[in-house]
Amino acid sequence: MSTYRCTTAQAVVRYLSNQFIDVDGQQVPLFPGVFAIFGHGNVTCMGEALESVQDVLPTWRGQNEQSMGFAAVGFAKARLRQQIMVVTASIGPGTTNLLTAAGVAHVSRLPFLMLCGDAFAGRHPDPVMQQVEHFNDPTRTVNDAFKAVTRYWDRITWPEQIISSLPQAVATMLDPAECGPAFIGLCQDVQEMAWDFPEAFFARRVHVIPRPRPDQQLLAQAIDLLQQAKYPLIISGGGVRYSRAEAALEKLAKERGIPVVETIAGKGTFTHDHPVHIGPVGILGSTSANALAAKADVIIAVGTRLMDFVTGSWTVFSAEAKFVAINAARFDAHKHFAIPLVCDAQEGIRELDQGLGAWKADSTWLQQGKERFSEWNRLIAGKQQRPTATHDVPAYAQVVGVVNACAANEDYIISAAGGIPGELVKGWKVKNPGTFDCEFGFSCMGYEISAGWGVAMLEQKRDVFVMIGDGTYMMMNSDVYSSVLSGHKMILLVCDNGGYAVINRLQNAKGGASFNNLLQDCRVQEPFHVDFVAHAQSMGALARKVSNLSELEAAIGWAKSNDRTTVICIDTNPYEWTPGDAWWDVGVPEVSARESVMKARREQEEARKKQRIGI
Repeated sequence: MSTYRCTTAQAVVRYLSNQFIDVDGQQVPLFPGVFAIFGHGNVTCMGEALESVQDVLPTWRGQNEQSMGFAAVGFAKARLRQQIMVVTASIGPGTTNLLTAAGVAHVSRLPFLMLCGDAFAGRHPDPVMQQVEHFNDPTRTVNDAFKAVTRYWDRITWPEQIISSLPQAVATMLDPAECGPAFIGLCQDVQEMAWDFPEAFFARRVHVIPRPRPDQQLLAQAIDLLQQAKYPLIISGGGVRYSRAEAALEKLAKERGIPVVETIAGKGTFTHDHPVHIGPVGILGSTSANALAAKADVIIAVGTRLMDFVTGSWTVFSAEAKFVAINAARFDAHKHFAIPLVCDAQEGIRELDQGLGAWKADSTWLQQGKERFSEWNRLIAGKQQRPTATHDVPAYAQVVGVVNACAANEDYIISAAGGIPGELVKGWKVKNPGTFDCEFGFSCMGYEISAGWGVAMLEQKRDVFVMIGDGTYMMMNSDVYSSVLSGHKMILLVCDNGGYAVINRLQNAKGGASFNNLLQDCRVQEPFHVDFVAHAQSMGALARKVSNLSELEAAIGWAKSNDRTTVICIDTNPYEWTPGDAWWDVGVPEVSARESVMKARREQEEARKKQRIGI
């Protein structure tokens, strides 16, 4: 057996450089790049190894490990989980900064690979700088914290361990059911060790993503249930996009006359005006989709984990409704007593369609959905109508309407936290499938700008729009600088509403007084507003503040003509929102001195009586 002698770090990098994936008949690198911040835990060995292959496996310097993780997640989502970015960090705080990004990826079933430094396996210099010691367990480090937020975890304490560990990490990240982040801790002394690795380990390998098919007995049950349905409904989740199952779902829905509603992750499966599209469902949903969900008797849930924002904390659907779940993940497919079709979405939809024979839903059912959707569109149009006076502070809905109108069909929109996700899910009209990213699984503040940087790395001929509030900008903005440094342009819209306005809304809705959310309600000397334009310009971006929607429209045209990241800031109304009619179960105090809280508590108790019983 021929061998190749190199260090563990060099072997890791060489292995990653030889992994490819078949995407639509074209072989492309499975790992197209690395985000890196070097410290003493990874610079001397992992850094040395990456430097030697920078023309094959390019390394991008980030400003914060967490934001590098967000960029990797945003890239993976836009690439439909077909390519995976790597993030390397030093030990201690450099590594723990990645925990939140790993949480985002874990919740949303998205892959990225973390290669992080660890304490010395030999323990001779212990404790090293940034090592957290556990007095009763010397094997434990902060890297163990990642076990809670990763799909695959390992610590390398001897060189040859990577021969089994790296392929398992790759297999996990490419598995439709197990997909998520992978973490490999590399002990510092092990990174430097040389070993005679078998040449076969470094052979070029071309991966394919498997497409498991449904169990035939369960498929027969699903077909029988659907053929008895009077009011069938399809919920399209993010898994439809990752399976590239849009065409199969369109055929099923259109030919069978089944209305389709979308989850937050599934928004963008179809264009807004597609004949079977009835709008988003749930708390951030449309009155049209929620009305049909309440009446539906059989629900086909495709590629969704059915989180509370989709189900209205399980009040959107009737207690009698039956579910068929098409999902690659067994855990998700078995929720709420569904008939579980554990399979690839595209394969499951096709076989379900084939088994239905000549069956079609009553045509009046889809027509009801279209009429409801027309009503919803009129409501949105009214909310997006421009104010009569140019000095009026616009609402989020009006800003979304202008950005949507100015965006080209192929342009990509990103949001994650605050009030903007609700306004985008409700009011953004998707012009081209696969151009909408609302990270609402973890709803992670700070994801947006970094994800914009990651998505822009795809180098496609389109603009990447990122919409955030002032609170999110203050939390994590350093990748404005990253995007300028690397030349990956995005257009960043900062809607300044003076604090955390959507949480203030929730606080008030449940009877609480405005407290510690809007700047005017915080313990501050005065509500000072940041000059976001000056700040963005200091990082090399182009920037402009606009005072009304006409100026916003002109500024977007200017931003699209620019060759670098551009920031546009506009003041927005913190109290005006697009209505939604699905209930959300959050904790409300059982006792309080405030009558408004007690009133909200009584309403909460009544609403909980409507929740479906499920597992």
